[in-house]
Amino acid sequence: MDVDLIFKIAGLGILVAIIHTLLDKFGKEEYAYIVTLVGLVFAFGMVVNLVSKLFDNLKILFRL
Repeated sequence: MDVDLIFKIAGLGILVAIIHTLLDKFGKEEYAYIVTLVGLVFAFGMVVNLVSKLFDNLKILFRL
């Protein structure tokens, strides 16, 4: 497993948490939730890309 991906997702989570907190303190709750949602979608995109590579490797391994 690629350790860099874990650090990227953790960094993204920290960044999104800071932005969410700042926007929440300034009274922009709707923007804070949008930032959180976008961060979640971006993290899922990175994970889906990794799962896609896994399935490609399985196809090559079993010659499907």
